[in-house]
Amino acid sequence: MASIDAVLYDFGGVFTVSPFTAARDAGAELGMDMELAMELCFGPYHEDGDHPWHRLERGEVSLVDARAALVELATARGHDIDPFSLLASLAREDGDRPVVVERARAIRADGFRTALVTNNVAEFGDAWRAMVPVADLFEVVIDSSAAGVRKPDARIFQLALDALGVPAERSVFLDDHPANVAAAGRLGLHGIVVGADRIAAFDELDALLGR
Repeated sequence: MASIDAVLYDFGGVFTVSPFTAARDAGAELGMDMELAMELCFGPYHEDGDHPWHRLERGEVSLVDARAALVELATARGHDIDPFSLLASLAREDGDRPVVVERARAIRADGFRTALVTNNVAEFGDAWRAMVPVADLFEVVIDSSAAGVRKPDARIFQLALDALGVPAERSVFLDDHPANVAAAGRLGLHGIVVGADRIAAFDELDALLGR
């Protein structure tokens, strides 16, 4: 059993349905190849590059400008679609969220240090913060759009570790994208890839924490 002092969470895919699943499912409903739908939204998400979505998550461009660039990219691929429309389902309530929130609340109540490390969009800040009791769950919030760095860049994890004052090897990170978990692992964090069954991921976390 690992000795863990801190838990770092992703937001989308842990406290919501995965945005990657949402994009794929919405694309399928429109008759679009599911992987193409994800590419049109997020670009090569396992990298940190100059794709409009990546720049948006680093706070380098506005939502309006990024959206226009994404529509242009989709048009160039032969699709008359606003890629943001593929993510509309993320705002809906889902049955697992209250359970996940209570599991995370209990982990913090048990004395574990906690941080949120999220690739996010500045203009979405009020909306996602309204979805969970942020102050109850996380001591530290590292939002890529404010920090100017996004996963999988290792610097974003280090910002959280430094803020908590906990070494990587005594921390665990949960995320729905394997590349982000792998990037955290290269710093020495333990990792849990969160799949469609988010409750199962918290069962795995509890086992790692010895709860």
